[in-house]
Amino acid sequence: MPFPEPDTLKEIVEPAARQRGLDVEDIKTTQAGKKSQVVIRVDGDTHPSSDVLEELSREISGIFDAAEADGKLNFGAGYTLEVSTPGVDLPLTAPRHWRRNRGRLVSIEHGDVPGKSEKWRIGALDDADHPQTVALFRSQKKQLETRIERLENISRAVVEIEFAQTAAAEKEAADLPFAQAEEKAAANRED
Repeated sequence: MPFPEPDTLKEIVEPAARQRGLDVEDIKTTQAGKKSQVVIRVDGDTHPSSDVLEELSREISGIFDAAEADGKLNFGAGYTLEVSTPGVDLPLTAPRHWRRNRGRLVSIEHGDVPGKSEKWRIGALDDADHPQTVALFRSQKKQLETRIERLENISRAVVEIEFAQTAAAEKEAADLPFAQAEEKAAANRED
């Protein structure tokens, strides 16, 4: 039996993560004899504490050990398990990623212009009618620019690390409900 694939492991660990209100964001496996590694990244609407991550890690380890004893998994000579949260370099690929990063600065690339990115602040998602639509804000020449964007039009998005304080207008705009952000975007188009 070969070393388990990430998709197989995801099916096994998702119930344990879900019990804690977490989503399995990524699983990477590296097979290298005694140095094999399983890295599991989880996140939730509230960032999990180190205690929760440790508890989840112990549970997953037990699940893997039991599955290996039953012959359902084979980690070979052994493995190291790492359970943590994703770093800021995890691309935003699902609506929950955008929702969790509301108020943060993000670098966005569109499919029609590969390699060219723009920086925007994440606002509300339209949860009512179009959960695949997000409000974006940025300060341009002392003016607040507002944009409503379908997530499917964004080919890549990654959170930017900020060292400067967020402009007050951007911060306020990011907290607006989606309907108000949509009104701001319409007003921008009229100007």
